Amino acid sequence: MYKTIIRPLFFSFDPEKIHHFTFSMVRSFHKIGFGSIFRSIYKIEDPKLERELFGLKFPNPVGLAAGFDKDAKLYKELSNFGFGFIEIGTVTPKPQAGNEKPRLFRLKEDSAVINRMGFNNGGVEEAVERLKENPKGIGRVLIGGNIGKNKVTPNEEAVNDYIICFDALYDYVDYFVVNVSSPNTPNLRELQEKRPLTGLLQTLQDRNKAMSARNESKTCKPILLKIAPDLTNDQLLDIIDIVSETKIAGVIATNTTISRDELTSEKQKEMGGLSGKPLTNRATEVIRFLSEKSNKSFPIIGVGGIHSEEDALEKLDAGASLVQLYTGFIYEGPGLIKRINKAILKRT
Repeated sequence: MYKTIIRPLFFSFDPEKIHHFTFSMVRSFHKIGFGSIFRSIYKIEDPKLERELFGLKFPNPVGLAAGFDKDAKLYKELSNFGFGFIEIGTVTPKPQAGNEKPRLFRLKEDSAVINRMGFNNGGVEEAVERLKENPKGIGRVLIGGNIGKNKVTPNEEAVNDYIICFDALYDYVDYFVVNVSSPNTPNLRELQEKRPLTGLLQTLQDRNKAMSARNESKTCKPILLKIAPDLTNDQLLDIIDIVSETKIAGVIATNTTISRDELTSEKQKEMGGLSGKPLTNRATEVIRFLSEKSNKSFPIIGVGGIHSEEDALEKLDAGASLVQLYTGFIYEGPGLIKRINKAILKRT
């Protein structure tokens, strides 16, 4: 039904407008009691799907990637479609409008999306207020907090923006993701270079220890690094060294790409990050490289071009411990989450 009726209807409208309309529609359906129906259709609960990673128990290994629910507006409702965890953000210290519209483009011929959103969000404090509604214990949604810097903040002061977001979200997210790999904030990817990235992650780890001590907690919050698929092998080796040196919890591979290889859509020349099927193989290559070269010394969350259960299994086989969806969720619908979890169960 999704691919034959709902998707063709949605795809006839502007991508960003239909995104907001879909949020409103999903929220409305839940208000009139459809949450339990969605759970019964899409959610699979089985102990064999549970994953324990960096001190957290994930109910299943399929999550929603950052960028879909930037401002933590719909994380409870989205979890009813079967996701094991939801990553909100990227959030920045201050609200920002993002880049000029249009800034989101479907490449239907390539089963892809190009976006140049530019970290549009309502600011970290707005997200915190919504995350306060996430209950403790039963019914809690496992949340990742993806953090970035404001566009106007120069790179030499970027660490302060990440600290502000880290401090604000600390009590309300289960893990953190440091985003220095978006191609849509000017010069942001320069922070992926070894020296500034090591300094940034070490500062956050030191902050992590201080916050943990303040809360009299025995464990720190897991911090992960989200990397671009456009890094060279030498840069990926640097990432392995940085993870080892700073002792962060793991890596998310990968963000969107600036590559435009083998695209057929007329919109391929639009500026921004490309996601979807064209990223499938490269994201898997990065996962495999990191896993093999690091001797599986840290967990990897695999994301990029997952449009089928086979795509997800390939990333798990390449070395990912968990996977995340975004563009595949848009093209394939919520049934994809259930199919992936069922395919994983068949292997157990």
